[in-house]
Amino acid sequence: MESATIERPEPTPEPAPAPPPRRRRHRGKTGFAALLLLGVTVVVASRAADTDAFTPFTQLLAFLPWLLAPTALALLLALFARWWTGLTWGVVLLGALAWYIEPYGKVSEPDGPVLAEVRVMTSNVQFGRGTDALVKAVRRDRPDIVFVEECELTCSAKLRDTLGDLSGETPAYPHRQAVEGYGSTGSVILSRHPLKPVDPIPGTMGMPGAVADVDGHPVRLRLAHPMPPLPGQLDTWRRELGALRAYAAEDTRTPTILAGDFNASQDHAAFRALLDTGLSDAARQVGEDRTPTWPSRTTPRLGTQIDHVLVSSKDFSAREVRFQELPGTDHNAVTVDLTLHRRQ
Repeated sequence: MESATIERPEPTPEPAPAPPPRRRRHRGKTGFAALLLLGVTVVVASRAADTDAFTPFTQLLAFLPWLLAPTALALLLALFARWWTGLTWGVVLLGALAWYIEPYGKVSEPDGPVLAEVRVMTSNVQFGRGTDALVKAVRRDRPDIVFVEECELTCSAKLRDTLGDLSGETPAYPHRQAVEGYGSTGSVILSRHPLKPVDPIPGTMGMPGAVADVDGHPVRLRLAHPMPPLPGQLDTWRRELGALRAYAAEDTRTPTILAGDFNASQDHAAFRALLDTGLSDAARQVGEDRTPTWPSRTTPRLGTQIDHVLVSSKDFSAREVRFQELPGTDHNAVTVDLTLHRRQ
């Protein structure tokens, strides 16, 4: 008797696991995009509210134009993740950044008769390390007035020996005002024009001043070098920029030049308050207000403009501004050709 063959049914294959929900797959992209957008939003909100906020957003304000990069990255991530709220958020931020990247304030050049032509140079020589390069640049460009920040004792002595009153019978810069000091505290003003000394502005670093006789016309000079906005030092930074603002506001009738390393850009409220006293940035007048001056190792590709030549807008017009990298220092020197007008 033959045994019956029992056919066993083939096992039913298990269904493939369902793919994870789309939101879960893109959770990382969405989270990173949200983090980028949130950081940029705080910076832009600080700019819109006319405040310098707090660390690290105070420091990020100096690099406001470069925040376009993280905003664009966040937009791409939101697009890949199909996060429509993030896309809308990013587009609004791009519009706000484009608005605030525009130069601050209006430019109106004085139209009175020309009284004098003045060439001004400012350079932060970084603890004196860029002194030799500065001397070469001064001899080449022959500015009438030179503002030198972080010019410690060795730098100050070298400037006297090579350009100043100890450089020979006919020195190129017989007049000077200085705050002597070590490291970053020393500052010097060199001038071809006679100088009447005035008291320096008290600060962490030297900020000497003078009144120059430019072809018979008094011009107030002030070297600016407030404390940088370091974490834990924001109050000092604000106070010293406020002291510069008070100096500018106390006499708005005499032609004025403030030049130096302001450790602030036009995107800082404290710097805009200084401009609002009636000063104009020479670089702004010629359309170079976004040209970076620091750090020089990455300029002009990346950086911020914190070295400025500010002038009383009713008295001076700027014809040309030049930025040049000097070996030994992390700041680019700024040279400006100015025209002094008679007020109408």
